[in-house]
Amino acid sequence: MRSGHALVLFSGGQDSATCLAWALTHFARVETVGFDYGQRHRVELAQRQVVLASLRERFPQWAPRLGDDHVLDLAVLGHISDTALTRDAAIRMTAEGLPNTFVPGRNLLFFQLAAAIGYRRGLHTLVGGMCETDFSGYPDCRDDTLKALQVALSLGMGQRFTVETPLMWLDKAATWQMALELGGPALVELMVEDTHTCYHGDRTHRHAWGYGCGQCPACELRAAGHARWQAAG
Repeated sequence: MRSGHALVLFSGGQDSATCLAWALTHFARVETVGFDYGQRHRVELAQRQVVLASLRERFPQWAPRLGDDHVLDLAVLGHISDTALTRDAAIRMTAEGLPNTFVPGRNLLFFQLAAAIGYRRGLHTLVGGMCETDFSGYPDCRDDTLKALQVALSLGMGQRFTVETPLMWLDKAATWQMALELGGPALVELMVEDTHTCYHGDRTHRHAWGYGCGQCPACELRAAGHARWQAAG
């Protein structure tokens, strides 16, 4: 068990849910924070509560450690963003070489606000599901970005903050394997049934890896990782 308490940036998706399970394994007290920024796949906000309830019900070893959940209204981020995640637009690559699902500054703002909550509540480890192995090329998911952000947060808050990214060097197949190692088949089932990743917010099509349209970049990454993980097993 690690010292200190953790705050997990929890969207309701597979990656952040895996990180939440990781934090519950390593810390005595864990709280969660989510952000409503007008995302078109806002069904993830509803799934957050489903996942939290399932964790409390199905994992009694974690339930006493799972503390308060915080949801922040960040509508302003949606207002100033012109992306396929904050408006009804086809998902495509931009001239800058990034998918138009990139919301500029999103993770930087998320961590800054999470640190403000952590400052007030004594939660000095901030946990996020960012990864630069299987990812869409978002610059605010890179290890260098988050290491620099950790320094800036600690200096700006006058307290030492640690940014933990358990998935940073894992591909999606390894993320499925981590869920199995942390919580067994029950946690894998929770990932499939309860978490949400699809950018289109599709909860009508059920696949072996979970719910989603099966065609957006988030679904493709999740499906490919699940297939590799099953093949390896």
